[in-house]
Amino acid sequence: MSAVDWQGFAPIVVGCAGQALTDNEIALFKRHRPLGFILFARNIDTPAQVKSLVAQFRAVVGNAQAPVLIDQEGGRVARLKPPHWPVFPAGARFGELYAADPQAACEAAYLNAAAIAAELTALGIDVDCAPVADLPVAGAHDVIGDRAYGFSAQQVADIARAVMHGLLDAGVLPVVKHIPGHGRARADSHLELPRVDADRATLEASDFQPFVQLADKHTGAPWAMTAHILYTALDVAQPATTSARIIAEVIRGHIGFDGVLISDDLTMKALAGDVVSRGQAALAAGCDLALHCSGAFDEMQSLLQALPAMDAQAAARVAKAAARKPAAPKALSAADRTRLDQLLNQNLPRAAAG
Repeated sequence: MSAVDWQGFAPIVVGCAGQALTDNEIALFKRHRPLGFILFARNIDTPAQVKSLVAQFRAVVGNAQAPVLIDQEGGRVARLKPPHWPVFPAGARFGELYAADPQAACEAAYLNAAAIAAELTALGIDVDCAPVADLPVAGAHDVIGDRAYGFSAQQVADIARAVMHGLLDAGVLPVVKHIPGHGRARADSHLELPRVDADRATLEASDFQPFVQLADKHTGAPWAMTAHILYTALDVAQPATTSARIIAEVIRGHIGFDGVLISDDLTMKALAGDVVSRGQAALAAGCDLALHCSGAFDEMQSLLQALPAMDAQAAARVAKAAARKPAAPKALSAADRTRLDQLLNQNLPRAAAG
C-alpha cells in the first residue's frame, strides 16, 4: 500500500445519519476529510449495504486506508446483529471461564475476537472499539456491568490482552477502553459526569493496572479511548478526556500508553459546553482524535470547520497503528471454530454454597 499523509486529514472520527452518505455529507467530508468513520445500528442493514457505505466513505475522503470503527464487543454492545451476523458473548462469559481455567478462557477470548474480526474485515471495517479493560467495583453503575472481564486487575488484563491480539492477528485494530478506567463510576457518562473520589494510590493499584499491562509500546494496544470521568485525586476540574494533566501524567506517563488516543463520544452528557468546545478541549488536552457519533450534520460541520489540523505526533501515532495490521491476517479454520464452540459452551462447575 502507498504511504498515507495522515496530517492531511482532520483529527476526528465521524458518523453519518443513514445507510448511505447524503449529498450534504459527501460534500462536507470531501471538503474537510475527517480521518475516520464510525458505524452504528442506524447505518446497518445488510452486508452488501455496509460494505458499500464503508467504501463510499473511503472514496469520498480519498483514503483507502481510512480507519472505519465499530463497537462490536459482543453481548449488549454489538452493532452487527442477526440475522446477518452471529451473536457473540458478553465479556463476563470469559470471566466465568477464567475462574475455572484461565488458560482456556484466554484461548476462548482470542478465538472469539478473531471470529469477530473475520466478520468485520469482510465488510471493510478495520477498527473495533474493544476490549473493555475497565475494572468494576461493588456499587458501580452497570453501564460497564457484564461488558467487563472480571473483578481482578490481572484477570481483566489477561483476557483483554487475548482479545486485543485476537483482533490484531485477524486484521482489526483494537481500541482499548475506557482509559484510565470507567469501572469505579457510579453514574453513566452518557447521561451525566461520573465523579470518582478514590485516591491516586488506590487507582494506581487497581483501576489503572489493566491499562498498564496493555500499554507496551511494541506489542500493546494501538488505540485507546478515554473515559469521561472526573477523578478528583487527579484533576478536580476536568474529566480525563479534557484533562491535560491526566493525559500527560497518567495516560501517557504512569500507564505509558503511546498509541492513538481517541476521545469517547463528544455528544455524551458527561462533557460540558457545546460540541465544538468539547472537541477543541479534548484535542488541546492531548487526545489525538475526537469522536463524534450522532451523525448530526450541523454538529459535524461545525466541528470540521473549527478543529485544528492533525499535528505531526498524532499523525505518527496513527501511521504506527496502521502498520500493526498484518500483511496476512489470521483466518479461522473449521477446527478453530469448533474449539471456540467447545470452550464457550462447556458446563462450568457451580460455586459451592456459602
